[in-house]
Amino acid sequence: MAKVRGCNLPDDLLYDVQNHIWYQELGDGNVKVGMTAVATAMAGRLVAYTPKAVGKEVKAGKSCATVESGKWVGPAKLACAGTVAAVNEALVATPAIANEDPYEKGWLLVIKPLDWDTVRPTLVAGAEVAAPYEAKMTADGFAGCGG
Repeated sequence: MAKVRGCNLPDDLLYDVQNHIWYQELGDGNVKVGMTAVATAMAGRLVAYTPKAVGKEVKAGKSCATVESGKWVGPAKLACAGTVAAVNEALVATPAIANEDPYEKGWLLVIKPLDWDTVRPTLVAGAEVAAPYEAKMTADGFAGCGG
């Protein structure tokens, strides 16, 4: 697992570093999506998570959910277009789960991507994510994850 400035970045995921989103291929054509530990640390404790509904289509580069913390409200943007296949209802009920466990319990949703074969090569594999994330954190002036 890569660790950049105290932030965990699991090797088995793909990353959209610019938008702080991770992707996990599920093997059935669907892809699980979540926010990185960097995203949740930068945002602070999450207080609201409002996802698009199951069955809704999301365009590439557009929001699949709105995430809110005490100091930030913003979109979770997808690199790929697709249809929402599942939503993490536990996260809707308790948004701070994403702060505590962004890669297991704190996932955002599952998407059935339309253009995955085109988008996948643009994402960064977990084993290679440390250097791009280090550069992003420097550019953003982010010191790192606490603890």
